[in-house]
Amino acid sequence: MEVEMKRLYIGSMERFSGKSLFCLGISFVLKEIGLKAGYIKPIGREPVQYRGKTVDADALFFKDLLSLEEPPEVLSPFVASLDALNRTLSGRIRGVDKRIIKAIKSITGVDILLIAGTTNIFEGSVYGINGLNITEATGAKALLVESWRQEETIDGIFAARQIMGESFLGVVFNRVRVEEMDFVKRRVSPYLKRHGIEVLGTIPYDRVLGAVTVKKLVEILGGRVLCAEDHVNELVENFSIGAMDVTNALRYFRKTPNKAVITGAHRSDIQIAALETSTKCVILTGGLLPNDIIIG
Repeated sequence: MEVEMKRLYIGSMERFSGKSLFCLGISFVLKEIGLKAGYIKPIGREPVQYRGKTVDADALFFKDLLSLEEPPEVLSPFVASLDALNRTLSGRIRGVDKRIIKAIKSITGVDILLIAGTTNIFEGSVYGINGLNITEATGAKALLVESWRQEETIDGIFAARQIMGESFLGVVFNRVRVEEMDFVKRRVSPYLKRHGIEVLGTIPYDRVLGAVTVKKLVEILGGRVLCAEDHVNELVENFSIGAMDVTNALRYFRKTPNKAVITGAHRSDIQIAALETSTKCVILTGGLLPNDIIIG
């Protein structure tokens, strides 16, 4: 018996909630139970060049991972950028919504099509399309992946359900700390269910999965590495701001492992204190170079 293809929009109310990793896990689960997953990133945010065309890095990754037949420009029909925004504001880009919906509807031959959201369900509105429009136009169900932030997360879920209506399928809580897991399962989930919201999963916090490499930080911040370039693949798990006196800073730094310390380039005392503890990198502000003793 042939199974009708389903479309599942994976979104969130906040950025960096773990949507891409969730899509990765879901695609593996579907494969294990004999179902074929498809993938599309309607609005990309990580532009890469592929055979002369700009596509999203996630779309290219999933194309290779799932051996998808569609060309990258279908899996990544639009990549947002400052240039795209400027051209939209000046009226030089039109029809982004039609391009995206056409790409989604062109993908067939899979059991479940994963439609990967970007940042939040409202992103893309300036281009005439967002997560709400996508679910309405394609009949996709919406599943939200949210990093657990207590009341803030609960408020966001209620708002999403109200806005998305019948397309709203439920929520998966991600990065739930061990000490909060029981509270989420025994108190929050039943409460949401009583209000018609299904909690479809709770994923515990993993310090490695939640970490970022020094190299990625450099890319995001547009910075440059001043020394120890052979350590740019080290994982940063925590962040500390070094704006206090050095005695208090050192006490705090000792309690925070595998961290990046953000401080002014003129604060050599804070930089030395940071380097005496478990610090993966020091992020300097102010546009100045540090003392030679720091990078020597």
